[in-house]
Amino acid sequence: MPGHLAERIAVGSAVEIPFGRGNRAVLGYVVQLTDTTDLKSEQIKPVLGCSDGEVSAEGRMVALAAWLKERYGCTMLQALRTVIPVRQKVKPKENRILVLRDENGQAQGALELFTKKNQKARARLLKALLEENEIPMKVAADKLNITARTVHELEERGLLTLRSEQTWRNPVGGVENIPGSIRLSSGQQAAVDRVVSEWDDPDACGRYLLHGVTGSGKTEVYLELISCALRRGEQAIVLIPEIALTYQTVMRFYKRFGDRISIVNSRLSAGEKYDQFERARRGEIDVMIGPRSALFTPFPNLGIIVIDEEHETAYRSEMSPRYHAREVAFYRAEREHAKVILGSATPSLTSYYLCEKGRMTKLTLTERAGGAVLPDVSIVDMRRELREGNRSILSRRLQEKMDETLENGQQVMLFLNRRGYAGFVSCRECGHVIRCPHCDVSLTLHTGRRLKCHYCGYETGAPEACPECGSGHLGIFKAGTQQIEQELTRKFEGRKVLRMDLDTTRDRESYARILSAFAHHEADILIGTQMIVKGHDFPDVTLVGVLAADLSLNVPDFAGAERTFCLLTQAAGRAGRRLRKGNVVIQTYEPEHYSITCAASQDYESFYEQEMSYRFLASYPPVGALLAIHLAGEDERLLDVACDYLKRFLTLVAGKKDIEILGPAGETIGKIQDVYRKILYLKGPDQRQLIEIRKKCEQYIEINDGFSALRISYELFD
Repeated sequence: MPGHLAERIAVGSAVEIPFGRGNRAVLGYVVQLTDTTDLKSEQIKPVLGCSDGEVSAEGRMVALAAWLKERYGCTMLQALRTVIPVRQKVKPKENRILVLRDENGQAQGALELFTKKNQKARARLLKALLEENEIPMKVAADKLNITARTVHELEERGLLTLRSEQTWRNPVGGVENIPGSIRLSSGQQAAVDRVVSEWDDPDACGRYLLHGVTGSGKTEVYLELISCALRRGEQAIVLIPEIALTYQTVMRFYKRFGDRISIVNSRLSAGEKYDQFERARRGEIDVMIGPRSALFTPFPNLGIIVIDEEHETAYRSEMSPRYHAREVAFYRAEREHAKVILGSATPSLTSYYLCEKGRMTKLTLTERAGGAVLPDVSIVDMRRELREGNRSILSRRLQEKMDETLENGQQVMLFLNRRGYAGFVSCRECGHVIRCPHCDVSLTLHTGRRLKCHYCGYETGAPEACPECGSGHLGIFKAGTQQIEQELTRKFEGRKVLRMDLDTTRDRESYARILSAFAHHEADILIGTQMIVKGHDFPDVTLVGVLAADLSLNVPDFAGAERTFCLLTQAAGRAGRRLRKGNVVIQTYEPEHYSITCAASQDYESFYEQEMSYRFLASYPPVGALLAIHLAGEDERLLDVACDYLKRFLTLVAGKKDIEILGPAGETIGKIQDVYRKILYLKGPDQRQLIEIRKKCEQYIEINDGFSALRISYELFD
C-alpha cells in the first residue's frame, strides 16, 4: 500500500481499490495485513484511498471475522460467512399504493358513467378512491375484489396512479405494546446500580455474571439495563439459547420497547433476515433478540450484550468456525466499548471460574421475584420402583402428584432428559454405568455389541451381566416423547396433552403455537425435551416431573455432570413461579450422584466445588485447556490413515510439552450421510500452547495433499 496510508489502515478499514482491467474504483474491506505475498509484483495494485474516521459497522464485522479465523482455525471465507449471515442483497419488499388523480375534476363524472354502464368493479374502486384518496393495492384486491386489469384500465384513463413504497419485512407483529415501568426488588436494583455506576469507568472490566435462582427476575434486570443503554443512544443485543424462547422473550421486550425491537433466527426467510440486519445498520431498531447469529447484528453504536441462560451448550457452534458466543461477545464488547451481561441460575463452570479469577464481576439474586418460593423437590430411585414391580415410565409418586395437581386445576410439565443420549449401558438393579477406564466418560454401545470410548478410542465387548452387582438387567433407555404422550393419554383420560420436541416444532410458527396454547390453559400436561425447561414462565404450572434424569449424566462427555445439574435445576425452576407452592419429582437410577442431589437442593456452590475437584484432577476445562480436531471424509481408509499421520505429527510438535494427545476415536455419531467422522483431542495446561500447535497443524495439512479430500475443523474448549 502507499506509504502515506500505512498508519491509517487496519483490519476492517474501508478502502478504495482499483478493480478489473479498467481499474474501476470499488469499496472493499481489509481482512489481513501482511508483509509477504505469493503474487508477483506486477500483479499487485496499490490501494487508492482509505476512509477516515471510525471504522464502520461493516468494518468492525470484518475485523471480528479476522479474529474468528485466528482463534478458531477456520478460513477467512468461513469466518466472513458467519459474521455476515445475509451475504446477498434480497429484493426489497414493496407496497403498491393506488392514488387518485383528479386534477380536472373528471373523477365524479367517470364514476357516474361506470355506474350507468354497470361497470361495477371500476365504479367500486373509483368510489373508494374518492372517499380515501389513497388505497393500498393489497386492500383493493382483498377487500374490494379488484383485479390488476381494473387498476390498469383506470390508470390508462388517467384516473389513478401507482406509487411504490419500500417496506421492511417485520417478523415481530401482532403483539400489543403496553409500556410501563418495572418495580425492581432491592436485589435487582442493586445489580442494576452496580452496572450503571461502572458504565463509563475505563478501569471496570465490563463483564458481569448475573447469578440468580430460577424465577428471581433476571429478565427485569436485563430490561432495566437495556433501557439505560437506549437512553444513552446505544443499542442492545439479547441472545437466547433456543428459538423456543423467542415467543415469551419477544412478548416481554415488545411490551417495554415497542417496535424498536426485532428478532433474527434460522426460521426467518432470507428476505426477513436481510431486512432485520439492514434496519439495525440504519439505526431503525435498538434491540435485536435471537440465538447465536444475533450476535453479529451490525449495530452502529452497540452498548450492551445480554446472554440469557449463558450455561447452554447451544451457544457453541457445531460448524466451522466452532466458536462460543460468550468469547465472541467478550471480544466484540471490548472492541466496541460495550457491556456484557451473562445470566443464569446455573452458570457455566467457565463463567463462575472467571469470576473467581477476577476477570468478571458476579452479581447475585438470592430470592424469587414476587414473593414466590422454591419448590419442594423429591428424588425417586427407579431401581427401587423396578424391584417393587413398577415397570411404568412414571413412578408411583409422580403419578400421585399428577392426580393431585390436575384435580386442583393446575398444570403439569414432564421433561424427558434426552440431551446427548448416545446409547450408554447401565444396570437397572444398581445403577452402575459402564465407563472408560482411561477417560472417566461412559462407553457407547455400537453395532456388534461393542462398547467404545469417544475420547481415546478404547474398545471392549458389552458384558452380559453387571460387573458391579452381577445383575443381568443391563439395558438402554428407549422411551421417547411420543411413547410417553400415548401412555399419558391412556392414564389421564379426558386430559389434554401437548408434546413439544423436534417432530412437533418443524414449522416456524409451531413454537409459539404450542407455548401459547399451554399458557392459555388449552392443555393440562406439556411433555417435551430440553426445549421446554429453558426460561419459560407459566404461572399455573405447579408440578414438574423429570423422567430419566441420569441420561445426560452418562453421555460420553467430560461435562456430563455439569449439563445434568443445569438441566435438572432449570427444570425444577419451572414449578411454582407465583404464590402457589411448586413440586418437582426427579426420577433417576443414580439418586446419590452429586449433580442430582445438588440440583434437588438448588445448591450451586456445592456442585461447583465437587465438579471443579474432578476437573482439577483430570485437567479438564476450565482448569486445563482442550482442543478437538474434527476430521470427516467419505473414504474410511483414507480417514484412518490421515488420523494416524496427524497424530504422529502432533506428537512430534508437542515434544516434551505437557500436552496429552487422545484418540483418534469415532465421533459420537461416527457416520452421517455416508461421511465418516473421527476426532483427536489435545489436552494441556494453556490455551495459547494449543493454539500454536493448531497453527502448525494447519500448515502441515496445507502442504500435504492427502488431507485435501477431508473436511477438518477445530474446536477450542474453555
